[in-house]
Amino acid sequence: MRKRLRTLAAVVGALAVTAVPLAAVTTQAAVPPTPAGWSHVWSDDFTGAAGTGLNTANWIYDIGHSYPGGAANWGTGEIAYHTNSTQNVYQDGNGNLAIKPIRDSAGNWTSGRIETQRTDFQPPAGGTLRVEARIQMPNVTGAAAQGYWPAFWMLGEPFRGNYWNWPGVGEIDIMENVNGAAQVWATLHCGTNPGGPCNETIGLGGSTACNGCQTGFHTYRMEWDRSVTPNQMRFYLDGSLFHTVRQDQVDATTWANATNHGYFIILNVAIGGGWPGGPTAQTVSGVPMLVDYVGVWQRGGGTTTPPPTTPPPSGSRDAYSTIQAESYNAQSGVSTETTTDAGGGQNIGWIGNGDWVRFDGVNFGSTPARGFSARVASGAASGVSGLVEVRLDDVNNAPVGSFAVGNTGGWQSWRTIPANMAQVTGTHTVFLRFTSGQPADFVNVNWLTFTR
Repeated sequence: MRKRLRTLAAVVGALAVTAVPLAAVTTQAAVPPTPAGWSHVWSDDFTGAAGTGLNTANWIYDIGHSYPGGAANWGTGEIAYHTNSTQNVYQDGNGNLAIKPIRDSAGNWTSGRIETQRTDFQPPAGGTLRVEARIQMPNVTGAAAQGYWPAFWMLGEPFRGNYWNWPGVGEIDIMENVNGAAQVWATLHCGTNPGGPCNETIGLGGSTACNGCQTGFHTYRMEWDRSVTPNQMRFYLDGSLFHTVRQDQVDATTWANATNHGYFIILNVAIGGGWPGGPTAQTVSGVPMLVDYVGVWQRGGGTTTPPPTTPPPSGSRDAYSTIQAESYNAQSGVSTETTTDAGGGQNIGWIGNGDWVRFDGVNFGSTPARGFSARVASGAASGVSGLVEVRLDDVNNAPVGSFAVGNTGGWQSWRTIPANMAQVTGTHTVFLRFTSGQPADFVNVNWLTFTR
């Protein structure tokens, strides 16, 4: 969740100090039909029986006060302990997911936070991704809502398993609300914290009035458009555009670091934190956020222009653009195959100890590169892992950077792994060399890129 520290004291002070009683709710029977010109990617419409848990093929329950080894209180200062209990997260039998924060007799809060199993939500090259949910915010306002923080948002796939690379890997907040305000916020977080090109911890945000968002369902949508120059992320409330973030608002490296990978979706109701402030004795317990559906669609791009599979002319590779792994100039021990990763094309695979690929004429420029990322997947057996190493000019030179990788969930289960490296300038022959303490294959690679 975002680390925004500003408060809404003035807004909340102007609200009536009332809790709105929960009313009977209605819902759509299913995810809406695929819009004309779009194709369906993924969805969930929460049609399970009343009181049942979620489909864990689609969702992961986040448990506790933090990711394992991650920042305390989810990095936001929120205080609720997240559970997988059907007291906090359940399907209501009316076609809705409910996420309900509850305060116990000792004053301790529990709530729910879930995220999609899939981490590959990204527009195809030259296309557009649409992510949408129909939601009723917790039906509470004024002093009774103090500390409530419902949200529908996304995090960059490299965050999963790292938990310390925020905000560089990107965060897309499609809907946030605090303290029952009649307002909704949407934000892209990126760059460095604090400050940086994305004004962290505030981010590149916008808001609009949202009258009735606590008492009824409304649709919240983000369209990430790679078919226009500059690329855009557009945010909608009930189909009306209210905020746009453009690629040219930040430098090219910041944008690439935030967008050159897939995302996963998160739904949660936080209690307390740096933005809403803490709950009080007047804060009402047990008011859920209701989610009718979550849907993902895409249009354009992808299928008509696959990534290049042949090497470009010598000396023409840009270190800071995506280098497709299958566009190597030479290799030892690897083969290519069709990938299911976003954008299509091919990946290299059957990679084990001592294998390598070579990319000629990679231009790093005069400002040093300090890091690299690679898109990898692994179906290796338990205990099988290895290193992905970057070596310059000779495959036997010492590596300038590396990262370790083991099983990611399958040979087409992709994740982006970033790593630091020694500072590099000028034009070089780049080798990816693969090193392991055992002979079994341990990794597939789709692409790599470098960062300053």
